[in-house]
Formats: sequence, structure tokens, C-alpha cells
Amino acid sequence: MTLSNRRRTLAGATLIAALAAGVAPTATTAYAAPAVPTAVRTTPAPAPDMEGVSAALKAAMAEGAPGAMARFTGPDGVRARTEGVRDRTTGAAMDIHARFRIGSVSKTFTSVVLLQLVDEGRVELDAPVNRYLPGLLPDARITVRHLLTHRSGLADYTDAMFEHTVPGFEAVRNRVFSYQELVDLSLAEPRTTEPGVSYRYSNTNFVVVGMLIEKVTGKPVADAYQRRVIGPLKLRHTSYVHPDTRIAGLRVRGYLHPDEEGQPLVDSTEQTVSWAQSAGAVISDPADLNTFMTALMRGRLLSPRTLEAMTTVTPTDTTDTRFYGLGLRRYDLSCGTQVYGHTGTVQGYYTYAFSTRDGRRALSSVANTSNHGSANTALGGTLEAAFCGKKPTTTTPTPGRRTTSLLPAEPDLAERR
Repeated sequence: MTLSNRRRTLAGATLIAALAAGVAPTATTAYAAPAVPTAVRTTPAPAPDMEGVSAALKAAMAEGAPGAMARFTGPDGVRARTEGVRDRTTGAAMDIHARFRIGSVSKTFTSVVLLQLVDEGRVELDAPVNRYLPGLLPDARITVRHLLTHRSGLADYTDAMFEHTVPGFEAVRNRVFSYQELVDLSLAEPRTTEPGVSYRYSNTNFVVVGMLIEKVTGKPVADAYQRRVIGPLKLRHTSYVHPDTRIAGLRVRGYLHPDEEGQPLVDSTEQTVSWAQSAGAVISDPADLNTFMTALMRGRLLSPRTLEAMTTVTPTDTTDTRFYGLGLRRYDLSCGTQVYGHTGTVQGYYTYAFSTRDGRRALSSVANTSNHGSANTALGGTLEAAFCGKKPTTTTPTPGRRTTSLLPAEPDLAERR
């Protein structure tokens, strides 16, 4: 069922319910976004600290990124900052309109597609994966929800694949994998936990989600992305071109840090990303990522019930500041603001794409390097500056809340730094 069909179905149900209740019907979009509590609507959000955003971008460059950029959208409009270069060879300046590989931010796109199938009654979150993909997994207890929450216990095949960063990358740069080959690589490794017991991030989970989408829809994931997300939201600079190696149009070139100190950066722009596929092969730009995250949080892509399930999170570590839902991260910032989205790591690129829960404010930021966790951590400072504003001279922590003003790196694939 397409997004337009879902709109018509929901609109019809809304009309019937309204007439039955004697209430005049109103226009409706795909899904009605939940009402924002009065206290939330009337409490002014801090103005973004764009100087602080620039400082975070420069900090990422100081940690080895040739360039970095960020785009913030809020009630007062769009603000953007760029630093450094998008191409070391030509010296072309970083450009806020340039496209790049978003890495594991792709997981949120994939999760939205799968959750739309849940909304349509074609997939059940708590059903065993093997119901839809018979015999794929050796443990029938692994459910669809376990995949989306990284609680399946399936080993991440990228740990071994990229144990040696540059040689591992060059070995797969132009290779085309099948989903089954990637799953087999995972199943050759010991499982990390029993199903549902604990959070252990694994790209394998979203490879299997891609298989689920293709099995249920009978179409490639590229078709599902286009018809269900990219087309309806008019994301003109977002694409899934696997296994094509190119980034079309204006692009940011990505640079991979070798494991050995002092060795030159490796231009990793062109690659199939077949080793990730539905776990990390989407291409986009900052504007499209802002549009996607705000549309998701405003209820334009999922029913209220399913969006609530997606944003229901559990901790990923002991800091009580980082959480994971269904293909979606939540970070609790130092000012108490909670933001939802995802981080992305793919060779040559670090990405952050986050929004407030009401969808009124969003930030996308990228640095064109990877395998250098300190650059990723520095880039995370854009979230604090954008959503918390300028830091007061002294701050009093909210009682009972643990927050952090510096988000440590959470790599989405194996990294040595």
C-alpha cells in the first residue's frame, strides 16, 4: 500500500468517526501528529548557538576531518555552517548542498519502511523472523523487534571484515554481496547474547530487516525507500544506488584514516557499500535529512501507535544519556533536551541526524572522515550547541537527571580509534 493509499484509508476512517460523533470532519495528512502538551508549546526553546556549532565543526577538523558542515532547522528558519573542504584534491570548499554517504542513518529509513508494513498488518513486531524468512536464523526466538532494537544476539560481521581498516575496506570496496552472504558471515561467528537479553549493536540486524522488506513486498529495498519515503517527502537529493559506486551531482568526498599513525588518508568516496546495503548504503544531504527526521517525528510517516513504539527506548550503556528504540537513537543532552535520530559511520563520513520529539527543531551534521573516533565525538558537539544554545556561565543540573555535554563516539562499524 502506498503512502497516498494509507492517507485515503486513514482519512476515510477519520471521516466516518467524525460523522458518527456529530463532529465536522477536518482535513488530514497521512497520520495525525499527536498533540503537543501546552507546557511544551509555550516553553521557548533556546536559540541555537551557531558559533558553538562552528566551533564543533572546527574541532572535528582539528581531529583529522578535511571539512565539516551542519544545518539546523527551527521555528525561526534555517541556519547552516560549513568549514574546511569537501575535496582535498581540488580544494573545493565544503558546501551545504553537497551529498554524502549517511552510513547507519540509513537504518532509520529502513526501520520506517518495515514499521509501515507493521502499520499495514503485513508484519508483526513480536513474530519470529523465521515466520517470514523460513530457516534463515538458527534461533526461532529471534523476533522482528529484536532486530530493530539490536537485541537479537546476531554477531556483527563488520567486526572481522574491518579488523584492519584500509585493507578490509579495499577488499570490499567494489564487491557486490548478496544479503545471504552477509548473514552467513554473521552466523559463522558466535552469537553475542541470548535474544532479547541486552543491546549489542550489529549491522546484521538491518541486513535481515532488508531481507524482510524484500520478502514481504516482493520488491527491492530501493523501491520501498523510493515509494514510501523518498518520493512522498520529495527528498530530491536522497537515493539508494547499490551497487553503483558513484555519488551523483555535487558531492562531499570521504577520507578514511588508516590504522597506522602518520599514514595518508584514503579517498573512500567511490564504493558499492554492498557490505552494508539496508544497514547503511543511503546517500543524502543535510536538507533532506532535516526533512526526513522532522517528518518522522511529526507523524507523517507512521501511525501514532507505531511511532510511539519506535520512540520507546532502552539504555545502550551505563551513562543513562544514550538510548535506542526501533532503528532510532535518543540522546539526552546537558540542558535536558531529548533528541531522536541516528548516527552514521561509513568509510570517509561521520553523520548526525537528529530532531526534537515534536519535530520543530532538527540538526544534520557531517564530517568527511572516519576511523578517527575523536573526530566523531567532536562532531557530536553540534547537537549540544544547536539544541541547548549558549552555555550559561554556571549551570545547575536537573535533579535526578544524568546528562553529558560531550557525546562520546558510538561507531556504527568496527573502528580501531
